Amino acid sequence: MKRFLLAGVLLPILLLTTGVVAAPAVDLTVTLDPGTRRLEVVAELPVAGRIFAFELHESLTVSQATAAGRVIPLADAVGRRGDESRGPTRLWRLALPAGSERLRIAYAGTLPATELRRDHRQVLRGLPPMAAPEGSFLPAGSAWYPQPPAALFAYRVRLSLPGEQRALVAGRLLGERLPTRAGDRYEAEFEFPQGTDGIDLMAGPWRVRERLVARARAPDLRLRTYFPAELDAEPGLAEGYLADSERYIARYSSLIGAYPYDAFSIVASPLPTGFGMPTLTYLGVDVLRLPFIRATSLGHEILHNWWGNGVHADARSGNWSEGLTTFLADYAYSEERSAAAARDMRLAWLRDAAALPATEQPALRDFRSRRHGAEAAVGYGKGAMLFLMLRDRIGEAAFREGLRDFWQAQRFRRADWDDLRRAFERSSGHDLRPFFAQWLNSRQLPEVTAVDAVVSRSAVGHRLRLTLRQTNPPLALRVPVDIAAGERRVLRWVELDGARTTVDLDLDFRPRQLRLDPDARIWRRLDVAEQPPILRRWLGALKPRWTVVGGDAEFRKAAEIVVSRFFERPATPFAVSDLNSVLADGGMAMLIGTPTEVDAALTAFGLPKQSEALGKNGGRGSARVWTSERGPLLAVVADDAAALRALARPLPHYGGQSWLVFDGGRAVERGLWPAQAPVVGVRSDEK
Repeated sequence: MKRFLLAGVLLPILLLTTGVVAAPAVDLTVTLDPGTRRLEVVAELPVAGRIFAFELHESLTVSQATAAGRVIPLADAVGRRGDESRGPTRLWRLALPAGSERLRIAYAGTLPATELRRDHRQVLRGLPPMAAPEGSFLPAGSAWYPQPPAALFAYRVRLSLPGEQRALVAGRLLGERLPTRAGDRYEAEFEFPQGTDGIDLMAGPWRVRERLVARARAPDLRLRTYFPAELDAEPGLAEGYLADSERYIARYSSLIGAYPYDAFSIVASPLPTGFGMPTLTYLGVDVLRLPFIRATSLGHEILHNWWGNGVHADARSGNWSEGLTTFLADYAYSEERSAAAARDMRLAWLRDAAALPATEQPALRDFRSRRHGAEAAVGYGKGAMLFLMLRDRIGEAAFREGLRDFWQAQRFRRADWDDLRRAFERSSGHDLRPFFAQWLNSRQLPEVTAVDAVVSRSAVGHRLRLTLRQTNPPLALRVPVDIAAGERRVLRWVELDGARTTVDLDLDFRPRQLRLDPDARIWRRLDVAEQPPILRRWLGALKPRWTVVGGDAEFRKAAEIVVSRFFERPATPFAVSDLNSVLADGGMAMLIGTPTEVDAALTAFGLPKQSEALGKNGGRGSARVWTSERGPLLAVVADDAAALRALARPLPHYGGQSWLVFDGGRAVERGLWPAQAPVVGVRSDEK
């Protein structure tokens, strides 16, 4: 059964609790006025001992604290901490009466204004608690509430806001009161009984759509969209998100185990966010409009309700959840589309990794969260590839059984890589300690090359003696080898364990050539022939350089904005006359300009101009971007300052591409320069 409701006609929902719920560890009563940015909170939480220390954002001041029926004398905050992302915080230290079990703290303040101009990279680095009529976001890590002593805790939150606003936190909706006349406030109450590591609060001028889905032996599943009016008005958009959410939840419930919550919401953010919290995802308004998001990112964020939010990654030993989620969502969807789409995604992971400087290859065990390209390439790409290689090793049936085992054993707990490994050992019967150890601890990409391939006659037909060399560093690998002669071909897996391996492969045909890992199924450094130059090489460059040719003062200002948003490290300007010397030194250079001036500069230095580099795409759109092997050089050509400025936000998101054509801020064409696995000839020793 499904029921569809629009918030404007919802009857008030009051205390829709089912069963008895234990007292939450944290109880918050929150009053927020986004117009004035005023936040008032009364927090109750468990304590033990005689001293309780906590942090609050510097905008918030404690007015009263009580415990064991006594008012606790307040002193000024005992210290401060600085944080570039969330801003300074104040440290509070309270002396508690003997026998204190619960502490009540009242505090308030004026929050910083929501910084609507922050880009995606700035958002990933962290945010302070922010408020504005367009949207308010109080992230769990921004010190907007006192953190309880327990690593995982339950909570209950009551919210009160002006009537035109809506708000939520992750969890089950217990009650909701909608305004019926001018001056009424919006009120809602949520609980999260399972245990989590933080509380995120979101508010905005949203219209709410709802779908209730009946479930066997469980309360109805409450699906909601929280969209601003203009987004909600787009035909079929909200309904599509609700329908796809129901479909993804059913998919992963079948694969892993029952969905662990009673709700899921898609919440629009005025910031370029892409966050998954228990029971909801918080996505930027512009992102929600993109046609491919429902087919990719939505499923990824829903799956985080199992991995990351249902089972919490133990940060002390690394974050396994992003790799597993990427494998079971993004990669699984590409497998379902086609074998070619899946291969393209695997190659994209390897190309992203190969584009990183050698010194910027972190170990997978050290990955915590995505803040820049190196962490994304390892935590998402290498993490997903680990699970692909694991599935190839133990088989589909054992892999699925391991997933279900892990979920049943660890849900609502913290789990680490060892917990995950043991689940797959139980399902497969294999000792997987060496497998996990090498992929979690290695930093460099192994390189595999064919030293020799010779065929001779054998009793069964033909014998191929293949010698492979492995460097940087040598690991235990299972390398797929594609062996061919004309239309005949066969795939064989070769076990490598050391720097040099020789194997004999019996075949019923005489091979002429072979390719190592042609479908990119192992984590390795790609051959040069498999690595077209992609924007990622410039994004993560250690010492990026840039220059601008042509254009007026406004154009040059736009160029500075693009540079500041694009590179992950500070970029140094240089004079275009020094282009040859910059490139000769191996510098990663960006050349920005108008079409005529860029073509003139490229011609002067013997490089292909845009019509030669891009062919039919050379004059299309309002801006063109392409990479050149000769350099290495990244060219950015825009028709005017407005076209150039429009690239500032989207361009960093296309690190896996070799070239792009933009119409305003929208990429209308993109692609990779040709590349493929090198072919190794087989020499004959047959008489």
